[in-house]
Amino acid sequence: MKLLVKRLGLLAIIAALTGFIADAAYAQDEVIAKGSFVGKTGHKASGMMSLVKTDNGVEIRFGPNFSIKGAPGPYLGFGKDGKYVKATQFSKLLKTTGAQTYKVPASIDVSEFNEFYVWCKPFNVPLAFAKLTK
Repeated sequence: MKLLVKRLGLLAIIAALTGFIADAAYAQDEVIAKGSFVGKTGHKASGMMSLVKTDNGVEIRFGPNFSIKGAPGPYLGFGKDGKYVKATQFSKLLKTTGAQTYKVPASIDVSEFNEFYVWCKPFNVPLAFAKLTK
């Protein structure tokens, strides 16, 4: 019984340290901008997203409350002042709901944009966008 208690205690210490190390690594990430998705062209979308600078570059992180409905051929990219910039299109949307993370290619200077889009590639229309605020 004492051995079991010692092992459980050791496991608790390991779990606590692992969580601490993971939190410390994540704490170094810097949120550059945030936004809230709004549906466009008759599509419904909601949820939060963040533009995050990490040690490995820039990431887009969708919150667990992200949702988009009726999204044919959805791709991700940036825009400015109501204009989608097709050259920034960098990834297909992997899931229509929930938390997800996408790495932004280093070739995209995110400081040049103030909007983030979910874009319908087949019909060349916006499905959703988020106004990026600092």
